[in-house]
Amino acid sequence: MSRPKILSIGEVLWDVFPDGARFGGAPANFACHAALLGGDVTIVSAIGDDDQGRDALSILRRFELNTSLMQIIPAVRTGSVSVELDIAGKPTFIIHENSAWDNIVWTDELATHIEQVDAVYFGTLGQRSVRSRTTIRRSAERAAALNIPRILDVNLRQPFFDAAMIRESLALASIIKISDDELPSVLSATGVSNPLGTAPEAALRELLECNTIDMIVMTRGAQGALLVTPTHLFDQQGIPVEVVSTVGAGDSFTAAFLMGLLQRQPFDETLRNACTLASQVCSIAGAVPVM
Repeated sequence: MSRPKILSIGEVLWDVFPDGARFGGAPANFACHAALLGGDVTIVSAIGDDDQGRDALSILRRFELNTSLMQIIPAVRTGSVSVELDIAGKPTFIIHENSAWDNIVWTDELATHIEQVDAVYFGTLGQRSVRSRTTIRRSAERAAALNIPRILDVNLRQPFFDAAMIRESLALASIIKISDDELPSVLSATGVSNPLGTAPEAALRELLECNTIDMIVMTRGAQGALLVTPTHLFDQQGIPVEVVSTVGAGDSFTAAFLMGLLQRQPFDETLRNACTLASQVCSIAGAVPVM
């Protein structure tokens, strides 16, 4: 079986924890895990002409990612995020503005490369600037025109989203990955109701049908994940683990989930494998393994 070809586009940055900086950014974390799982992954982002950018590029190459479409922005610093963890390992973020990844530009090379992939990954955070938003959306639109699956990682970080961004991003995707924390904001943006105290399955199905999406997968932290398709519902319980940090767990989940879909694994097996990998990431300090 040939290796699934995936394009991941969006932010590459450094998560700055109290004990030091670690490589991160949801599209980068996703790309590294997808490559570890056997994917042929191309990463599209922008870094500064600085030590942090060079270090990030070195790490991406260490995971054997295709970095030929990475862009270097000389006048802007590589992105960074200040991260604090609570006693349960759950993070809060301060995402610094005016970063290199806000300046991803559309190129003919990117347009051509999209024609060769099996799936495109994109998120909401990477769209906070007009320039990167335009490039990310053109990438998703081109993939849609070619009937290539587009997986949207709903990654809501205040103040870098609004209802319009959520709706417009959903319209570009064929697969949605969302967390239970983000569900209320998405439902509010789309006008889908989920009465207090009721299970989310009905709301997820309505969200799916209103947006002509193929499937929605929702992570629930320690409680596992739900997968809703037009005809089926799958409920995978969480995998018990001693949590060190939850940073990057969702990105690893998305990588395993998409790889399972592209390799045509049964839905229940794909969901179980994704939850298993996410639990393993929760047991380490850092979003990707140290190579």
